[in-house]
This record gives sequence, C-alpha cells and structure tokens, in this order.
Amino acid sequence: MTRDRIRKGSVSLIAILLIVILMALPTGYEDAAIYKGTDRVRAKVLSTDESSVINNGLIQSGEQYCKVKILGGKFKGEETKAVNMLSGSLEADKIFQEGDIAQVVISYSNGEILSVMMSDHYRLDKELLLAGIFVLLLIGFAGRTGLRAVYSFMITILAIWKILTPAYLKGANPIWWGIVLTAFLTLLIIFLVYGFDRKTLAASSGALLGVLVSCVMGCIFTDAFKIHGAVMAYSESLLYAGYQSLNLSQIYMSGIFIGASGAMMDLSVDITSAVNEVIGKKPDIGWKEAAQSGMNVGRAAMGTMTTTLLLAYSGGYIALLMTFMAQGTPIDNILNYKYVAAELLDTIVGSFGLVTVAPFTALTSALLLTKKKKRNNTASLQS
Repeated sequence: MTRDRIRKGSVSLIAILLIVILMALPTGYEDAAIYKGTDRVRAKVLSTDESSVINNGLIQSGEQYCKVKILGGKFKGEETKAVNMLSGSLEADKIFQEGDIAQVVISYSNGEILSVMMSDHYRLDKELLLAGIFVLLLIGFAGRTGLRAVYSFMITILAIWKILTPAYLKGANPIWWGIVLTAFLTLLIIFLVYGFDRKTLAASSGALLGVLVSCVMGCIFTDAFKIHGAVMAYSESLLYAGYQSLNLSQIYMSGIFIGASGAMMDLSVDITSAVNEVIGKKPDIGWKEAAQSGMNVGRAAMGTMTTTLLLAYSGGYIALLMTFMAQGTPIDNILNYKYVAAELLDTIVGSFGLVTVAPFTALTSALLLTKKKKRNNTASLQS
C-alpha cells in the first residue's frame, strides 16, 4: 500500500516539476517591440463620447472616446482620455459603456502618459473564476484522478504555448515537431492516468500508431485536395506580420493529427482499461482472446468518437453553413468549397486515426498485459 502511494506521489511530483519548468521556459517572444514603453493595465470607463463614430447600420467605424480611471500599473488612480478605434468589423470591434472594466494599453515617456488605447473588455477575472470552478468540480468528482487531469491539462497548454508555437514561428518543420510534441504529450498524459505500468506503454503505443496513420493520410490528402494553409484563421495576418517564410500548409497538416490525438488517447485508454479488466477477471485468458475483447470495445466506441470529431470541427462553421443555405448554394458547390473541404479532410483523416487506434491498442494491450499477468502468476507460484 505504501509502495503504491509512493508511486502515485512520484507521478504527481513529476507533473508538478514539469509544469514549473514549462512556466519558467522563455518563448523568445516576450519582449515584442510594439509593447516596449507601454503599460497594459485595467481601467474603469467613467464616460464615453460617440460623436466621432460613423454608424452604418450594423457596422460602426471611426473612434469612440472614453474617459477612464487607471486601476493598476505606473499610473494607478489617474483619470485620462482613451480612444477606441473602430474598423467596421463586427468580429473585431467592441463598444464600451460607462462602468465597464477595460484592458488598456498606455504609451508613456519620462513618466508622462502619451496616449491610451482601449484594447478590449477585461475578462481575465471571469476566465480565472470559470477555470477555478472547473478545477474544483473535476477534483471533487474524480479525486486524485481529477487532479492528475488538471496537471495534464496545464502541461498540454504550456507545451503548445512554450514549445510548439515558438518552434513553428522560428521555421521548424511543423510535421516533425508536431509528431514529437504529440508523442510526448500522449506518453505523459497516459502516464498520469496509469503511472508506472505496462498499461501506459500499451495505450501509448496504440494511440501513437493512430497518430502516425493520421499524419500520413493528412499529408497525402492535403496535397491531393490542394488545400493551402491559409484556410486557418489569422494565418494571413501572420504572413503580413513578417513571417512570409512559414509553410502554412505543413502547419495545417500538423494541426490535423494534433487535433485528433486527444480522441485517439481517449479511445486507447478505454480499450486498454477494458482489456486489463478482462484479464483481471480471467487470468488464464490468451492474448488472442484478450485482443478480441479489446476490438469489441473499440467497435462500440468508434461509432461515437467519429461523430465527436465531426461535431468538434464543424461547430465553429455553423455561420458559414447558414450563409450557404441562405444563398441557396447547391450542395456540390458547398462540398467543393475549400473551407468545407478542409473541414471534411480534418474529420475524415482524424477518423482514419481513430479506426486504426482500436486494433492497434487491442493488440498491444493484449500482448503486454497478458504477458504481465503470466509473469505475476509465475512469480507467485515460485514464492
């Protein structure tokens, strides 16, 4: 019992240590030139002036002027004027009202304010509240398992932000870096679920084989579909910001298998746990029979998993589908449109990975876990 606690404690310790290392790891992009000589703080809107706002129905352009009280930073407590630039885009623009708490960017020199720009509504406090409620609910429901899920959640976010994103910006090969990071996260997350156990190796092997299938299929069919990486949101803005050398198509390809890897991990853990349970109930079972049990579980899970991917990818494109329907666009035109083709590619290639994860994981878990059981039985007989 004490040994088991030590092992579980060491798993949590490794996760915490990794979180600390990733948080301390610099990205190399912390000191952006556009933010030098500025202070980014909260401010309360005291009053607004819309006299310079040009109203064209739904679209507004021009400038909204706000009187604000600075709530933090070098100029805390000062009242000053700020400007909110409106570009005529409903997606990007925001309108402030008296009493709003806003995020502002203050440009200053020699201790004096030069200008104040309204950045956006301040949401960090609400985001932290939402995240805190989620963490408490997860830990309250799942206990230590929920806590390890929080660790894996944090490590995944930090790894993408601190490792993958800077590597892509520096021109690293997106396919290879995507595979390496996905493999690292897969091994780590499943390790946090199972700890030091053969189940970790079995589930990780199945998931990673599925990721490799998705990677190969994604690369082949992205070229076949003639999909350019510019279909990704904000990708063109990245090119105009001075990163013209980036291979957006390869970044898009890597996004296909990275996006599907979570569902593959989920399925591989489900199958591995089921096979382990079967072997626990029937210790003399052979690896072929155990693999068949894993396949039966995989077949049942695949039906919902593929639909999960479809809903996850298509949820953000409801407005686009509504536009097509409102315009009476024929279905063949819709399916041939590159944004729709890109979503179909994401969904189908991700589903290819899921379909292959089931037999891979059933086989690896059957081989590794029946071998473990036989080893334990031999050791108990000898003792």
